[in-house]
Amino acid sequence: MKRSWHTVPLDRLLTQLGVDPVHGLTNEEAARRLEQVGPNRLATEQPTGPWTILRRQLTDLMMAVLGTAALVSWALGERADAVAILAIMLLNAVLGFFQEFRAERSLEALRALAAPQARVIRQGRLLRLPATQLVPGDRVQVEAGDRIPADLRLLEAWGLEVDESLLTGESVPVAKRADWLGRGEEEVADRPNLLYMGTLVTRGRAEAVVVATGSQTEMGEIAALIRRAGPESTPLQERAQELGRVLVAVSLGLVTLVTAVGIARGLSAYEMFLTGVSLAVAVIPEGLPAAVTVALALGVQRMIRRNCIVRRLPAVETLGTITTICSDKTGTLTRNEMTVTRVELADGSLEVTGIGYEAPGQVLDRGRPVQLSSRPGLERLLQVAVLCNRARLPAAGLEAQAPRGEGPGGLEVWGDPTEIALLVLSGKAGRPPEVWRAQAEERAEFPFDSDRKRMSVVVDLGGERLVLCKGAPESVLAQADRVEQRGGPVPLSATGRRRWLAKAETMSGAALRVLALAYKRLPMGVLPNQEGAETGLILLGLVGMYDPPREEVRAELERARRAGIRTLMVTGDHPRTAEAVARELGILQPGEEAVLGRMLDGLDEAELRRLVRERSVFARVAPRHKVQLVKALQKCGARVAMTGDGVNDAAAIKEADVGIAMGRCGVEVTREAASVVLTDDRFDTILAAVEEGRGLFQNVRTFMRYLLGCNAGEVLVMLGATLLGLPLPLTPLQILWMNLVTDGLPAIALGMEPPSPGLMERPPRPPGEGVLGGGLGRQLLGRATAIGLSALAAFLWMLTAGHDLTVARTTAFTALVTAQLVYVFSARSERLDPLERPLGSNRWLVAAVALSGLAQLGALSLPFLQGALETVPLPPDGWLVVAVAAGWPALWDLARHAWEVGRGEVEKGRAVRIGAPKRI
Repeated sequence: MKRSWHTVPLDRLLTQLGVDPVHGLTNEEAARRLEQVGPNRLATEQPTGPWTILRRQLTDLMMAVLGTAALVSWALGERADAVAILAIMLLNAVLGFFQEFRAERSLEALRALAAPQARVIRQGRLLRLPATQLVPGDRVQVEAGDRIPADLRLLEAWGLEVDESLLTGESVPVAKRADWLGRGEEEVADRPNLLYMGTLVTRGRAEAVVVATGSQTEMGEIAALIRRAGPESTPLQERAQELGRVLVAVSLGLVTLVTAVGIARGLSAYEMFLTGVSLAVAVIPEGLPAAVTVALALGVQRMIRRNCIVRRLPAVETLGTITTICSDKTGTLTRNEMTVTRVELADGSLEVTGIGYEAPGQVLDRGRPVQLSSRPGLERLLQVAVLCNRARLPAAGLEAQAPRGEGPGGLEVWGDPTEIALLVLSGKAGRPPEVWRAQAEERAEFPFDSDRKRMSVVVDLGGERLVLCKGAPESVLAQADRVEQRGGPVPLSATGRRRWLAKAETMSGAALRVLALAYKRLPMGVLPNQEGAETGLILLGLVGMYDPPREEVRAELERARRAGIRTLMVTGDHPRTAEAVARELGILQPGEEAVLGRMLDGLDEAELRRLVRERSVFARVAPRHKVQLVKALQKCGARVAMTGDGVNDAAAIKEADVGIAMGRCGVEVTREAASVVLTDDRFDTILAAVEEGRGLFQNVRTFMRYLLGCNAGEVLVMLGATLLGLPLPLTPLQILWMNLVTDGLPAIALGMEPPSPGLMERPPRPPGEGVLGGGLGRQLLGRATAIGLSALAAFLWMLTAGHDLTVARTTAFTALVTAQLVYVFSARSERLDPLERPLGSNRWLVAAVALSGLAQLGALSLPFLQGALETVPLPPDGWLVVAVAAGWPALWDLARHAWEVGRGEVEKGRAVRIGAPKRI
């Protein structure tokens, strides 16, 4: 049966599938079939399970090193040491498991949020459901921009073309028809009545029935070719791994030196072996790549809470380097709630009141409501507006679980905002759209495309057969030879055509989107082709609609400028409309004009670069122009974020450093091309994502500054004591305990830091800047030296004060732990006074430090820990030494910051901006 779907007559196939061709399946039948055939998804790699994560933790390199040390200790009779090492191994494994398990669950939630949707008719109602819930027999609708959700057999098709290159390798879109029937020998690429899962609708629309889902589809047979090979690695993760390898080499060298010098001085080889192993475990940053992954996953979760879904992990980091945002106008900078405000007829102008989908309003002629019975031209125009239209309002019987748009009051709507505005216009004129639709019977449709810039339908209405057409004024006027007057159609002269075009230009200059509407009568029984239908039209008039800017956008654009980010408007709208909106938002500078897309054709590379540096608004751009702009900006050194919602945006979104798709009104192909999807389609959400990207990089640097500074301090203590011929200040188990207490919970909590104040007041960081760039390496080495020398000084002080070695070691041990727990608060910011970041902004960090402090107190007071760690309760002078050793580096930070404030290097609460944002 599977190979012959294209050969079975449609009525027989519907009978075999057991489906009502009009009302679709019932909910109960769909549920039964879903249980029988399973979810509509291809076989993919299973998410990493808990046992796999735990096994990875137990087979880690450092766990192997510790395990070896435990075995050696046990073999030499040091059973207590061996048990203590095993206990620390277990604690480390549990901590690592928690980190990785949380990251995996975060990414699983992300995949679920990004699941594709499908439009399906069940029990006679149109629903929007996750594509995974489709079953054989479901009746679905697809249109330009959609990705086919399953293998489908066409019921009806209107101008349908599909890109099947993913499946067949054929780059040219394939025309599809419902009336074709195969003989059986046709290959996949030669079956025009079938649509295949994963392919893209490039033109037209269709209704179809599901014939196969999941692994039973054609795509299911080659799923291995499109399955992801593995998780993506971000540049940040790669740099962390590279840094880790360098630090491993340096650390092993220092550890080897400490061990060799100790043995040369006559210290126990066994003791130095355990010391070397412990230092290696404490110093080698084997957890850095995992820590970066956790930070990325947490960043993804924060972005989800801020209405931003990240589909590709590298985008989280790249967002922090963005210098230019190429934003579509409609829906991002504006509300995407088109409202007709003006109607131009041959016998005068009409005003339409009310803004938005739900706002009440009227059609007024010189301040008085219009009566349709006295204005037949307006009545015919409304017929075109409603019947040459694919949008739906709630009154039309649509149920949408994930509507394409919502009015301010939550009104669910379906379709293009321009077409929704036309339906609302009809209602304001006193004729609800369903009235026209109940009276008309559609015979043919010629869908809108970007070449013709118009759409037409052939309908039977009131005993007449009519062609109804709407589109761009220049396109419709080119096909019109008459214009509707009060007494009937009159010839449209060249002068009259120019006058109508001038009216359209004036309306566009007032930030209105303008459509021309026309019609013509046909003899009953005649059904023309597209070319025949769209010639000899009768112009009815112009409709001007307004999409007001979002209230918050102007302030957000200013915020972007302060953050060193340019915003360019890139739109397919009329240049006058684009200029009016851009001027209102402050994007367009005085004296600047919009650049037309066709002006980019023929420019050489140098001219194009100059243009993108100097201009901010690009109108009437085609998909190729958007790609040109992105490439030109990148060659100028910009990091580009491109936003969009339509099929024509997909190529540029794919080309940009970060592609951002609209989740509410965007089409599936655009969302799949994007690395980031906005669930609220708002410009301020883009800036929130940029802030999270910057905050992520900041948190990784914070984590490394803390972790590496502390670990280096531990090595310096041991190295200094060994070179000075002193007894070892720390035992091996004390080193391992310190690694657990200070590098565990506090380090994780640092990765949960919220973005620091002033983060969006600074220019973007250079894209190639390393995680230790910008002086961070000097900072951590300076703090490592301070921590190491302080602990060594505390050790020496206690020895010279007459205390025994155990007390001196306990003092050095406690001083090191306390200094690191104090340092965690200084490490929170590279630029701010530690006291300027309120502790309440990261309660996880406060809790982590408190738990680590309690654990350290337990190490000094609980008998079983005292025995394992060789510690004793500290005398009063020991606590005083600890306070001085741990506190003076923090006091130094405060003094240094105050000095920098005095010199003007930093302001209170944020870094001083050096110069203005560079304009590329």
